[in-house]
Amino acid sequence: MTNAALAIDSVDVQQVEDSQRDLYLTFHLHGEDYGIAINYVTEIIGIQKITNVPDMPDCIKGVINLRGRVIPVMDIRLRFGLPYRDYDERTCVIVVDVNKLTTGLVVDRVKEVVEISAEQIEPAPKHGVECSYIEGMGKIGKNVKILLNIESLISLDKEVMSDVDQTEVA
Repeated sequence: MTNAALAIDSVDVQQVEDSQRDLYLTFHLHGEDYGIAINYVTEIIGIQKITNVPDMPDCIKGVINLRGRVIPVMDIRLRFGLPYRDYDERTCVIVVDVNKLTTGLVVDRVKEVVEISAEQIEPAPKHGVECSYIEGMGKIGKNVKILLNIESLISLDKEVMSDVDQTEVA
């Protein structure tokens, strides 16, 4: 590859990163709206058969076969200590890639992609509770979206997740 081609590729990556800045995929979970930075999202799929894996934390529902790759699946409701809810036709899996670790996140339903600038984000409330996975509170009109720090959320279970992630299925 020539230096010119490398320079063009670098510019393209920067343009994509700039175009995704301030964009969040929002989803609904137990009566609240949450958001994650769109640059982590690789796709959204409907709920499918999840294979249980023994000795995993309750929030790790198991794994799915996604086009030949075994992907761990985390139920965000259970991760947050919320009550279990049966999956239905609106239940989705948001597939995210965080530091080369691909994970599926089960949510009640996906809503939309919204733009939330830094000026619209307030710090997460601090009341003696450790919530390192909350990045802040995004204000959109009169509504508030709980913005998640997906790196922190995934890293809390990184050792468990990496044990079952990235396996190729023949």
